[in-house]
Amino acid sequence: MAPTVPEDIARAVALLEGGGVVAFPTETVYGVGALTSSEGAIDRIYRMKGRPRTRALIVHIADADGISAFADDVPDYALELARAFWPGPLTLVLRRRDDVPAGLTGGADTIGLRVPRHDVALSLLAELGRRRGAPVGIAAPSANRFGEPPPTTAQAVITALSPAGGEPDESPDMILDGGPCAGGVPSLVLSCVGAWPRVLRRGTLSIAEIERVIGRWVDT
Repeated sequence: MAPTVPEDIARAVALLEGGGVVAFPTETVYGVGALTSSEGAIDRIYRMKGRPRTRALIVHIADADGISAFADDVPDYALELARAFWPGPLTLVLRRRDDVPAGLTGGADTIGLRVPRHDVALSLLAELGRRRGAPVGIAAPSANRFGEPPPTTAQAVITALSPAGGEPDESPDMILDGGPCAGGVPSLVLSCVGAWPRVLRRGTLSIAEIERVIGRWVDT
């Protein structure tokens, strides 16, 4: 595949705004995403991955300013962590706003947010926000069948999500090629709904780095 150029970003934005599904790189793995407001596209992602509907989708945003569009009652320590580590491989699980579709979160009252540290992903999110004049979220799990290894190249996305039985609806409408991802380990996931954060999934970011920022032990 050819590297992503501005024209590809514009096409991907148009596809997403039209209810499509686009795969794109992050600093960890490739994700397959849809606008959080596109219920039909979110359903497609669950189907193409074979992902249980009880498993929430992480929402990618352009920067920390987008937190308030999706979460309520955000602790100060969560904002400190966002300022310290975003963009980067850190997902913050926060109280979901009542107007955020529960279909994104597996019916839970929380939502996972992160800002990916990859130029292609950030360009996509920034252009979506510019067009809409407001923070935008892309719900994007890793671009693989549920339970299989996440892809770290655009070609691996093609292999991982090639249509089963020849149904085009089972693969992304477009793949943005950002080259190989720097690391195949997913983001660190922290629950930030209590007085202090709690580790839900370990990742490339170390617990020690989190503790240095907030000045206390993290519950594991």
